[in-house]
Amino acid sequence: MSEQDTWESRYSVPEFIFGREPNYFLQSCRELLPASGKALAIADGEGRNGVWLAEQGLSVVCLDFSESAQRKATSLAKERGVKIDLVRADIHSWSYPPEAFDVVIDIFTQFSSPTERLKKWQGVHNTLKPGGLFILQGYTPRQLQFNTGGPKKIENLYTRQMLEEAFRDFHDVRIVEEEREMREGPAHSGMSAVIGLTARR
Repeated sequence: MSEQDTWESRYSVPEFIFGREPNYFLQSCRELLPASGKALAIADGEGRNGVWLAEQGLSVVCLDFSESAQRKATSLAKERGVKIDLVRADIHSWSYPPEAFDVVIDIFTQFSSPTERLKKWQGVHNTLKPGGLFILQGYTPRQLQFNTGGPKKIENLYTRQMLEEAFRDFHDVRIVEEEREMREGPAHSGMSAVIGLTARR
Protein backbone atom coordinates (compact mmCIF):
# COMPACT_ATOMS: atom_id res chain seq x y z
CA MET A 1 0.00 0.00 0.00
CA SER A 2 1.36 3.44 -0.92
CA GLU A 3 1.87 6.16 1.67
CA GLN A 4 -1.02 8.08 0.13
CA ASP A 5 -3.34 5.05 0.31
CA THR A 6 -2.32 4.45 3.92
CA TRP A 7 -3.28 7.98 4.94
CA GLU A 8 -6.44 7.93 2.84
CA SER A 9 -7.50 4.85 4.77
CA ARG A 10 -6.65 6.42 8.12
CA TYR A 11 -8.57 9.61 7.34
CA SER A 12 -11.64 7.81 5.95
CA VAL A 13 -13.06 7.17 9.43
CA PRO A 14 -15.79 9.53 10.69
CA GLU A 15 -13.85 11.01 13.63
CA PHE A 16 -11.00 13.50 13.37
CA ILE A 17 -8.00 11.30 14.15
CA PHE A 18 -5.88 14.27 15.33
CA GLY A 19 -8.81 16.13 16.87
CA ARG A 20 -10.43 19.41 15.86
CA GLU A 21 -8.24 21.74 17.91
CA PRO A 22 -4.89 23.10 16.71
CA ASN A 23 -1.55 21.69 17.75
CA TYR A 24 -0.57 23.11 21.15
CA PHE A 25 2.89 24.24 19.99
CA LEU A 26 1.37 26.12 17.05
CA GLN A 27 -1.04 27.84 19.45
CA SER A 28 1.89 28.85 21.66
CA CYS A 29 3.34 30.77 18.69
CA ARG A 30 0.31 33.04 18.29
CA GLU A 31 2.21 36.20 19.23
CA LEU A 32 4.77 35.55 16.48
CA LEU A 33 2.14 35.54 13.72
CA PRO A 34 1.62 38.59 11.52
CA ALA A 35 -1.73 40.36 11.74
CA SER A 36 -2.39 39.50 8.09
CA GLY A 37 -0.73 37.73 5.19
CA LYS A 38 -0.55 34.33 3.54
CA ALA A 39 0.12 31.06 5.34
CA LEU A 40 0.90 27.56 4.07
CA ALA A 41 0.01 24.51 6.16
CA ILE A 42 2.05 21.55 4.90
CA ALA A 43 0.32 18.15 5.09
CA ASP A 44 -2.52 19.76 7.01
CA GLY A 45 -4.71 16.66 6.88
CA GLU A 46 -8.09 17.28 8.47
CA GLY A 47 -7.41 21.01 8.68
CA ARG A 48 -7.18 21.67 12.40
CA ASN A 49 -4.06 23.83 12.08
CA GLY A 50 -4.93 25.61 8.84
CA VAL A 51 -8.39 26.49 10.14
CA TRP A 52 -6.85 27.92 13.31
CA LEU A 53 -4.47 30.06 11.24
CA ALA A 54 -7.45 31.36 9.26
CA GLU A 55 -9.13 32.25 12.57
CA GLN A 56 -6.07 34.42 13.32
CA GLY A 57 -6.77 36.49 10.20
CA LEU A 58 -4.41 34.83 7.72
CA SER A 59 -5.17 33.71 4.18
CA VAL A 60 -4.41 30.00 4.35
CA VAL A 61 -3.45 27.32 1.84
CA CYS A 62 -3.81 23.78 3.21
CA LEU A 63 -1.68 21.29 1.31
CA ASP A 64 -2.36 17.55 1.55
CA PHE A 65 -2.70 14.48 -0.67
CA SER A 66 -5.75 12.93 1.02
CA GLU A 67 -9.21 13.59 -0.39
CA SER A 68 -10.87 12.20 2.76
CA ALA A 69 -8.84 14.51 4.98
CA GLN A 70 -9.64 17.56 2.90
CA ARG A 71 -13.36 16.82 3.04
CA LYS A 72 -13.05 17.01 6.83
CA ALA A 73 -11.00 20.20 6.55
CA THR A 74 -13.75 21.77 4.44
CA SER A 75 -16.34 20.77 7.03
CA LEU A 76 -14.26 22.13 9.92
CA ALA A 77 -13.66 25.46 8.19
CA LYS A 78 -17.39 25.83 7.53
CA GLU A 79 -18.15 24.94 11.14
CA ARG A 80 -15.69 27.60 12.37
CA GLY A 81 -16.85 30.24 9.88
CA VAL A 82 -13.55 30.71 8.05
CA LYS A 83 -12.26 30.15 4.52
CA ILE A 84 -9.27 28.02 3.58
CA ASP A 85 -7.86 27.15 0.17
CA LEU A 86 -7.26 23.44 -0.32
CA VAL A 87 -4.52 22.12 -2.60
CA ARG A 88 -4.44 18.36 -3.13
CA ALA A 89 -0.88 17.34 -3.93
CA ASP A 90 2.10 15.39 -2.67
CA ILE A 91 4.10 17.69 -0.39
CA HIS A 92 7.37 16.32 -1.76
CA SER A 93 6.68 17.03 -5.44
CA TRP A 94 4.49 20.16 -5.20
CA SER A 95 5.99 23.24 -6.83
CA TYR A 96 6.43 25.55 -3.84
CA PRO A 97 5.98 29.06 -5.29
CA PRO A 98 8.94 31.37 -4.62
CA GLU A 99 8.60 33.88 -1.77
CA ALA A 100 4.82 33.44 -1.66
CA PHE A 101 4.06 32.98 2.05
CA ASP A 102 4.49 35.01 5.23
CA VAL A 103 4.07 31.90 7.40
CA VAL A 104 4.74 28.21 6.76
CA ILE A 105 3.86 25.48 9.26
CA ASP A 106 5.11 21.89 9.21
CA ILE A 107 3.44 20.01 12.05
CA PHE A 108 4.08 16.26 12.47
CA THR A 109 4.77 15.48 8.80
CA GLN A 110 7.16 12.66 9.65
CA PHE A 111 6.04 10.19 7.02
CA SER A 112 8.78 11.79 4.87
CA SER A 113 11.91 9.73 4.25
CA PRO A 114 15.23 11.59 4.67
CA THR A 115 15.37 12.25 0.91
CA GLU A 116 11.77 13.42 0.82
CA ARG A 117 12.31 15.55 3.92
CA LEU A 118 15.13 17.37 2.13
CA LYS A 119 12.82 18.14 -0.80
CA LYS A 120 10.09 19.37 1.54
CA TRP A 121 12.41 21.65 3.49
CA GLN A 122 13.93 22.99 0.27
CA GLY A 123 10.34 23.91 -0.61
CA VAL A 124 10.01 25.73 2.72
CA HIS A 125 13.16 27.73 2.03
CA ASN A 126 11.89 28.60 -1.43
CA THR A 127 8.35 29.59 -0.59
CA LEU A 128 8.86 31.71 2.54
CA LYS A 129 9.20 35.44 2.03
CA PRO A 130 12.30 37.11 3.50
CA GLY A 131 11.54 37.55 7.20
CA GLY A 132 8.75 35.00 6.95
CA LEU A 133 7.97 32.75 9.92
CA PHE A 134 8.49 28.98 9.95
CA ILE A 135 6.90 26.81 12.65
CA LEU A 136 7.66 23.09 12.97
CA GLN A 137 6.89 20.37 15.46
CA GLY A 138 7.71 16.68 15.37
CA TYR A 139 8.78 13.67 17.38
CA THR A 140 12.33 12.96 18.53
CA PRO A 141 13.94 9.48 18.61
CA ARG A 142 12.89 9.07 22.27
CA GLN A 143 9.32 8.80 20.97
CA LEU A 144 10.08 5.19 20.01
CA GLN A 145 10.14 4.38 23.73
CA PHE A 146 6.67 5.84 24.32
CA ASN A 147 4.92 4.31 21.29
CA THR A 148 2.08 6.86 21.44
CA GLY A 149 2.12 7.96 17.80
CA GLY A 150 4.50 8.91 15.05
CA PRO A 151 6.74 6.91 12.72
CA LYS A 152 8.52 3.72 13.78
CA LYS A 153 11.61 4.50 11.67
CA ILE A 154 14.29 6.39 13.57
CA GLU A 155 15.50 8.10 10.39
CA ASN A 156 12.13 9.87 10.12
CA LEU A 157 12.43 11.46 13.57
CA TYR A 158 13.91 14.87 14.33
CA THR A 159 16.92 15.89 16.40
CA ARG A 160 18.14 19.32 17.43
CA GLN A 161 21.27 18.86 15.30
CA MET A 162 19.18 17.97 12.27
CA LEU A 163 17.03 21.09 12.60
CA GLU A 164 19.97 23.36 13.31
CA GLU A 165 21.68 22.09 10.17
CA ALA A 166 18.60 22.24 7.95
CA PHE A 167 17.74 25.83 8.95
CA ARG A 168 21.22 27.22 9.65
CA ASP A 169 20.60 30.07 7.20
CA PHE A 170 17.45 31.18 9.07
CA HIS A 171 17.55 33.64 11.97
CA ASP A 172 15.73 34.02 15.29
CA VAL A 173 15.93 30.23 15.56
CA ARG A 174 14.34 28.79 18.70
CA ILE A 175 14.21 25.06 19.43
CA VAL A 176 12.25 23.49 22.30
CA GLU A 177 12.59 19.82 23.27
CA GLU A 178 10.19 18.36 25.78
CA GLU A 179 8.40 15.28 27.00
CA ARG A 180 4.75 15.88 27.71
CA GLU A 181 1.34 14.29 27.81
CA MET A 182 -0.42 14.93 24.52
CA ARG A 183 -4.13 14.77 23.81
CA GLU A 184 -4.54 15.59 20.12
CA GLY A 185 -7.08 13.05 18.91
CA PRO A 186 -6.70 9.26 19.13
CA ALA A 187 -3.60 9.29 16.88
CA HIS A 188 -1.59 11.57 19.22
CA SER A 189 -2.44 10.51 22.75
CA GLY A 190 -0.16 9.88 25.70
CA MET A 191 3.33 10.76 26.89
CA SER A 192 5.34 12.03 23.94
CA ALA A 193 8.88 13.18 23.12
CA VAL A 194 8.62 16.21 20.86
CA ILE A 195 10.72 19.00 19.41
CA GLY A 196 9.48 22.35 18.16
CA LEU A 197 11.18 25.03 16.10
CA THR A 198 10.40 28.61 15.19
CA ALA A 199 12.63 30.56 12.83
CA ARG A 200 12.58 33.35 10.26
CA ARG A 201 13.96 33.19 6.77
